[in-house]
Amino acid sequence: MRAKLALGCAGTLALMAGGCSGTAAPDASGTASPPTASDTALPPQDEASAPAPEVDGPAVDVADLNLEEDTDLYEFQFSYPAKAAAIPELKSWFEEHRSAARAELASSSKRDREEAEKTGYPFRAHSFGANWQVVTDLPDWLSLSSEFYTFSGGAHGMSGFDARVWNRKTGTLQRATDLFTSLEALSGALRKRFCKVLDDKRIARRGSPLDPGGTFSECIDPVRQTVLLGSSNGATFDRIGFQIAPYEAGPYAEGSYEITLPVDGAVMRALKPQYRASFSIPD
Repeated sequence: MRAKLALGCAGTLALMAGGCSGTAAPDASGTASPPTASDTALPPQDEASAPAPEVDGPAVDVADLNLEEDTDLYEFQFSYPAKAAAIPELKSWFEEHRSAARAELASSSKRDREEAEKTGYPFRAHSFGANWQVVTDLPDWLSLSSEFYTFSGGAHGMSGFDARVWNRKTGTLQRATDLFTSLEALSGALRKRFCKVLDDKRIARRGSPLDPGGTFSECIDPVRQTVLLGSSNGATFDRIGFQIAPYEAGPYAEGSYEITLPVDGAVMRALKPQYRASFSIPD
């Protein structure tokens, strides 16, 4: 049976007010690699430029933003939120991103079926699914996250994550880490707290203490994971989330990990000066 594309809002990163993302159950029927669709970036604008216009009018039906296609070659699903569609530049980015992912899936599926026919090996239809969700909606920012699932016919599928923040003041799409002076500065500011929470989660899942010399026992670099920005106050970012794909912090059977940390003084000091007013330390 083909991989089931069922990525949805399931209370992910519950501490990040107003946000959610889905978790795809591991599939035992195929192998996959992360999507190869181009990571389209919007052109930067000057910090002093006017905010990008947002569309006024009736709310966009979420159903209009969800594309599903099921063929003999592949199963494709991609959705993004109405709040993103209300921003013309952001809508264009999602439409381009979706089209690129769909084209790549169709191309790789066709290529693999042709190869299977030549070798007499059974072809298994490919799959790709991605659901983007709003993490938090602030006056100057829209924080978004996504979980994707991909299957290309091997032992099992694979899930992964992505995230962006839309800067309403400059009309630019950025990664959370772009708001900090460097990856190293952000990692150094929260690595100790991150590693403690990750180890606690590993022990809880494995049911035993970590083996110091064992596989998947060492800490990983938090900023090499998917970094999200969240808020509990609706005005500023005061929480940082980390989504960790399978195989990064544990074996495939352990699935993904999610960690949320409150912003503290060290994180504030790691920010670029122009973004510090957008963050706060929670009470």
